Amino acid sequence: MAGLWLSLVDRGGLEVTPLRAGLRYAAAPLRRSEVFGCKGRPVSEKVAGMSMDTELQKHYALLLGIGSPWEVKTVELKLQEKKVEIELGWQWGQSAKCPECGRACSIHDCAPERTWRHLDTMQFATLIRARTPRADCPEHGVKTMQVPWAEPQGRFTLLFERFALDVLMASASVSQACELLGIGWETAHEIMRRAVERGLERRQLEALQHLGMDEKSFGRGQSYITLLTDLEQARVIDVVEDRTAEAAEQLWQTLSPEQKQTVEAVAVDMWEPFIRTIEKEVPDADIVHDKYHVSSYLGKAVDQVRRQEHKELMAQGDETLKGSRQLWLYNPENFSPEQRSEFGALKDLHLKVARAWAAKELFSQFWNYQEEGWARRFFKGWYSWVSRSRLKPLVEVGQMLKRHLENLLTYLKHHITNAVTEGLNSKIQSIKAAARGFRSFRNYRIRILFFCGKLDLYPL
Repeated sequence: MAGLWLSLVDRGGLEVTPLRAGLRYAAAPLRRSEVFGCKGRPVSEKVAGMSMDTELQKHYALLLGIGSPWEVKTVELKLQEKKVEIELGWQWGQSAKCPECGRACSIHDCAPERTWRHLDTMQFATLIRARTPRADCPEHGVKTMQVPWAEPQGRFTLLFERFALDVLMASASVSQACELLGIGWETAHEIMRRAVERGLERRQLEALQHLGMDEKSFGRGQSYITLLTDLEQARVIDVVEDRTAEAAEQLWQTLSPEQKQTVEAVAVDMWEPFIRTIEKEVPDADIVHDKYHVSSYLGKAVDQVRRQEHKELMAQGDETLKGSRQLWLYNPENFSPEQRSEFGALKDLHLKVARAWAAKELFSQFWNYQEEGWARRFFKGWYSWVSRSRLKPLVEVGQMLKRHLENLLTYLKHHITNAVTEGLNSKIQSIKAAARGFRSFRNYRIRILFFCGKLDLYPL
């Protein structure tokens, strides 16, 4: 059903210009004589039968992209309700087509009348009504034919659904989109659900090489979801509830065995259930521990050292570290001149937190090595220094990094991180905030795939 943009050339005809299926299609305003009598007296609001001229029939047929064997039978203008109802009918004598095999066959009967929401005609909501013929197929039996203006089981025309998807993607929230479209929340959610379903059926997942796996909070407390992301195309492949080994295994079932074989590396945190699942599901893929997570672990260790030292100093009446938390966690390159001066003075006081911060900053050099041997040598020296630091939080992180050293070294081969996944997590957080949370994981998943899955959402 290609979209058409119509412009009245004169009162005698229409000029039809083909146009890509777009967002706005609106019927030209009805002439006064089409709603009122020739002398200006009101006539029935139902423009049908003898009172509906051939030009108006063609006008709405072209707007809808309707052609033989379908035709516009009536157009009912409901001024009080601000609605236009268009009744479509089948041209009897035309053979039906089986929706299963496409074979031409006889008509058995007509299904009960259905209604579809279409794009508005000016400020009037436009509805299409029709009884769809049922084909009597020798092979498949009696089947309801597929109408050309909507998808099977759909309650909207293809053009309205396409427009609604554009509005939903452009709006700050679903509530705002609902207000613009004049639909309810449940209707909007159903449009998104159908779009995601279409997109997943069409999605191509061949040649996946670098993937990411991470968790994201879902509800309150210890409630999480697990994401599988395509790092190269910056998209969410799928999402499951919880962050257990069972949940991770369920997530990997999204991919076929052939698709799993193409995966070269997976960027992931040091969460053991994730690691075990990756080793089981894609044994030939390298595990790459994300350097941003490593930096986060080291940052938390520095903060723990600061809090402990601050508590000790305050007990002695020393407020040296008061209000300095952000200085130890921020990147010095982003400091203001005042912050740079204050931080420089703190570093020269030989504090424990200064030593922890120095260890954190020094480890960033690990990621710059090109050769594995040099990186191992650097880590050995760094770990030796940390082990003798007597800073317990830092020592614990150092021991954790040592246990996972082999999966840190794989970064030098693949140079992938979970930065893409973290970016998607930020977008998901915005979706969650706009919706003010989700009670149902099913709805949460649909919303994530709708906005972050890079799916082909539009109806054909």
